Amino acid sequence: MMARLLSLRCADRGTVTIELALIAPILATMLIGLVDIGTAFSNKLRLEQIANRAIEKVQQDGFSTTPDAAGKTLEAKLEAEAAAAAGSGATADLTYWLECNGTRVGNYTAGCASGVPTARYVQVEVMKSHTPIFAARFTGSNANGTITVRGISGIRTQ
Repeated sequence: MMARLLSLRCADRGTVTIELALIAPILATMLIGLVDIGTAFSNKLRLEQIANRAIEKVQQDGFSTTPDAAGKTLEAKLEAEAAAAAGSGATADLTYWLECNGTRVGNYTAGCASGVPTARYVQVEVMKSHTPIFAARFTGSNANGTITVRGISGIRTQ
């Protein structure tokens, strides 16, 4: 009987299986985390492409704050198109401003004083929430555990 116990003590059959059983949950967690980060990054790139397309539309059509014949402003159209392209739950925000001598002024259509450098800017921000696979609270996450992913693009129009 003692010889049998001594032979089991020296046997190494099955150790790989035990080691795999110990390390497999850690590897699976790392893999799922990498997939989750990759998905969030992919969503961010998609939102940036949507914002870039909205800015391209501003370049093609020109930017105007006055409504068209149907009463829709370019701001409302761009926000609606960007939110529709990003899918359900997405929002888009169009911001435009005037800078006089490097200082931001709220009214885009106003003018600067004579001889002061003038610059007008348009920026599109598309936002959508991303739900991670793990329901952990990360820094910067919302109260419900989601993370807001943003795509921002802008252009100087003058």
